[in-house]
Amino acid sequence: MKSHKQHHDDPAHKKGLRTVATIEFTKGIIAIAVGFGLLALVHKDLWDISLSLLERFHLNPDRHWAQAFLDLADRITDAQLYGLAGFLFVYSILRFIEAYGLWKTRVWAEWLAILSGMVYLPLEIHEIVRKPNLLHWTALILNLALVLYVAYVRYSGHQRERLARISN
Repeated sequence: MKSHKQHHDDPAHKKGLRTVATIEFTKGIIAIAVGFGLLALVHKDLWDISLSLLERFHLNPDRHWAQAFLDLADRITDAQLYGLAGFLFVYSILRFIEAYGLWKTRVWAEWLAILSGMVYLPLEIHEIVRKPNLLHWTALILNLALVLYVAYVRYSGHQRERLARISN
């Protein structure tokens, strides 16, 4: 009897779940890189760094959004940088756990992927309502596609389990 905790009998789902696992793993790597990048900014003059970035990309620091960026850089504290970096490290651990479980086609990881993906949907919809642009639409569509795909995998796995119980 096959374990109900894995989808060994469905190679298509295994390949799809491994694709989602790779995406989640990549998100974890990016979160770690950004976290370390934030830690590298501790005890630095963020206003000077921000102004240098604006100049490097030939952006006018007198523009309203550039001033808002500089003002934000001036208000960020080392404690906030530590806190955000810590959050990103915890986030990356969650992404790695999810990626491992999906790679191993574990049912608990499917549920984790569905629930964690659904958490972002209201935020993504809010951003589209607030300021629709290609980035916001892309994030929503990709996240929705991943959530719906994993939900489909979970539903079809549940159906196979139900049919197996009925036939026994």
